[in-house]
Amino acid sequence: MIISIFVSKLQFMKILIIGEEENFKEFREKFSDNHEYTFLTQLNSPKFLNGKDLVFDFKIDETPDNFEFYKAANGTVIFLNTVKISLTELNFFHGSVKDVYGFNGLPTFLNREIVELSTIDGKKDDRLVEIFSALQSKFEVVEDRVGMVTPRIIFMIINEAYYTVQEGTASKKDIDLGMKLGTNYPYGPFEWIEKIGIHHVYETLEAIYEDTKDERYKICPLLKKEYMLLTI
Repeated sequence: MIISIFVSKLQFMKILIIGEEENFKEFREKFSDNHEYTFLTQLNSPKFLNGKDLVFDFKIDETPDNFEFYKAANGTVIFLNTVKISLTELNFFHGSVKDVYGFNGLPTFLNREIVELSTIDGKKDDRLVEIFSALQSKFEVVEDRVGMVTPRIIFMIINEAYYTVQEGTASKKDIDLGMKLGTNYPYGPFEWIEKIGIHHVYETLEAIYEDTKDERYKICPLLKKEYMLLTI
């Protein structure tokens, strides 16, 4: 009986989205219009969680202290953008929160066929199946690590492309064209960084390198310079 009530409730959900305008737009493009959406640029009080079935927080990496608010989320299922900071880290530094999942919320990564999710234990539970069935979307649970899966691959390619330009081997335009022709990717690495945002790429690579110490993620000086020039 409890399960049937839960499934029925999911046919119409009240969903809170916390992020920038581009996040809200991509969210609405991706998911079904069968639900009620509320948009906030910043969560500054747990009162905004009242009556919400789901929360998608795109900005938790900028405001990790807001994780404390979710301790008051009675019955609300929380999805946090955990590309730059993992669920494990958030729970370690800010205390455990129930009903919380990670998702890949970087620009251009949500509105794809499969949504990348993470859980503390790495398992896919029945509630996720029901929620994403109601959202009319496929999902995949990946390891709870910074960078998740797709950003790690794409950002490593972008970083290597910057090394190629730095060495004078090829131009950005030639690399973009070669990538699309050679791999059938929708964008070249420099087209991709324009769509994602250089700050997201830089900060994610920085977090991955700190997590892994893998030289593949060590940021190219040219990428670092362009990032710094944009943030001055």
